[in-house]
Amino acid sequence: METTAAHGVSTSTKHLIALDIDGTLVGRDDKVRGETVRALELVRASGHQVVLATGRSLVGLVSVARRLGLSEGWAVCSNGAVTVRLDRAAPSGHEVIECRTFAPGPVVRQAWKLAPGLHVAVEEIGWGWRVSRQLAPGLLNGPQKLTRLDELLAEPASRVVLHADRMTARGEGLHRLGATVTPAGPDWLDVTAPGTSKATALELVRQRLGIPVERTLAVGDGVNDIPMLSWAARSVAMGHAPDAVRTAAAEVTGSISVEGVVPILRSLVPGHALRPDLSPLAAQLLAAVHTAPTRSPGRLVVRVWHGSGPGLAGCAIYVLRGGRWERHAPVPSGTSTTMRDVERAAREAGLTYPRGEEGRRRAHWRTAPIDRPEASAAFELPLTPPERPPLP
Repeated sequence: METTAAHGVSTSTKHLIALDIDGTLVGRDDKVRGETVRALELVRASGHQVVLATGRSLVGLVSVARRLGLSEGWAVCSNGAVTVRLDRAAPSGHEVIECRTFAPGPVVRQAWKLAPGLHVAVEEIGWGWRVSRQLAPGLLNGPQKLTRLDELLAEPASRVVLHADRMTARGEGLHRLGATVTPAGPDWLDVTAPGTSKATALELVRQRLGIPVERTLAVGDGVNDIPMLSWAARSVAMGHAPDAVRTAAAEVTGSISVEGVVPILRSLVPGHALRPDLSPLAAQLLAAVHTAPTRSPGRLVVRVWHGSGPGLAGCAIYVLRGGRWERHAPVPSGTSTTMRDVERAAREAGLTYPRGEEGRRRAHWRTAPIDRPEASAAFELPLTPPERPPLP
């Protein structure tokens, strides 16, 4: 195992980046810090696929995804039991792609014998929990509905929580009853279907995205992250992680208190986009342009969308491949800005674009297809990178 803050990887090929939430992206205060968000935006602008992979329920995942600026892409929750696609066009903001369930009766009945009167909570996907007893506020994401134990066990479940004093020690043999049992502290067990883990769900996502195994990266800090750390080609444990987690990873970064995930994310961003003098929008444009599969004149554009509000509804880099325009990467900081802001950021990044009339500073935008349901109009601007961009 090596301790490092960077790694020699190609920044110009798409990677799947699996990120735990609690202890990796957010601390005990549940706050999302600015440097982490900025690093995530640069990684996404570089064309990589960020996949949140958490033990949280779907309700808990969605709230954090919004704060991280993630409104599209894949996510794994409930320790791999539920896989979703975040989709701003969906009524709920997401679509459930896979839900792995199991019969909770055998495990829960045995757990009840070991710890009579324990708290039993069954996840209701996208809503909250049905519980045998109310748990303290903050222990579960979403509302709780009191339900008789026999009703809790009557239907297949995606995830069950068992909470009691020393529950982890008491429940050591529960996995033999046809379930995956994962500890989350001395008093808490998460129970999911046999063979379920963050790794199994991430492998499904990897296959759907068509990303090679060697371009996978996982960062985490908990025991429930060990399977995905073993699965990923590049595995990184947070500095505060338990010994078992650190041993399972090939690298160890800083702790959550110093945003240890940030240098790992930045290692996947072209160095030219990490210049400290660049604004976030200029840095993201530069990252997207320099990771695009083609940079030939006329084959790369920045596309923007107008919605119902005063600012842009979205911004992304598109490339022309095989006669079709394909999206390469989002430019997150372009949202809520203006077309003039995008022009200024492009010039700041050293990118050139066609002018409307000779001698005029204003760019020559052209009408683009409206390919987003929330958009009322779309425009695009061809971009050309500098011959030799300045190094940071």
